[in-house]
Amino acid sequence: MELIILFGVLIALMFFMSSRTRKQQKEQQAFRATLAPGQEVMTGSGMVGTVVAVDEAADTVTIESTPGVQTRWLRAAIAKRMDTPVAAEETDVTEQSAETGSITPADGSVDVPDDISGLDTAQREYREQKRREDGETEGK
Repeated sequence: MELIILFGVLIALMFFMSSRTRKQQKEQQAFRATLAPGQEVMTGSGMVGTVVAVDEAADTVTIESTPGVQTRWLRAAIAKRMDTPVAAEETDVTEQSAETGSITPADGSVDVPDDISGLDTAQREYREQKRREDGETEGK
């Protein structure tokens, strides 16, 4: 009886794993079918470039990695689309630190001790400051 249950569980696991793999393959095929000039992509080997041309008949993609350097790749070699990062808005560090509780100075410099002995003292001073801010007395 246990053997039948074990086989049933193994068959179910194999089914779920294969269905997930099929789903990922379909998503990759849909992605590769929608490649268009101007998109920034990365190949399976890690080369990043911009799609210049797509040849449907030969199933190839021409990628420009640096200005003037173009290479042809099989469409199946394109692994993913590289999304260009959105430029973050410049915010004042002192305002941000008040909201997030960060203790980084406004100029961005961080004082790093030469040895670990200064960390214990800084932590103790921080805790004492928090106690005073919360209204606790020194005798507690």
